[in-house]
Amino acid sequence: FLEVARDANKIEIKKAVEKLFNVKVAKVNTMNYEGKKKRSRSFRYGKRPDWKRAVVTLQEGYKIETV
Repeated sequence: FLEVARDANKIEIKKAVEKLFNVKVAKVNTMNYEGKKKRSRSFRYGKRPDWKRAVVTLQEGYKIETV
């Protein structure tokens, strides 16, 4: 899973992953999440920012090494 910019589209995400990690991407799935509502000490409600998650599937034979 990758947290990406809210305005990023699947094509931009695919190109960025291929360039950064030197792999071939098979497909990209994206999901938009609403930020959670949180209450502060003064009992006022705020909201965490909205965010976008991308699930990137690599072509067979490629993998990203993690530390």
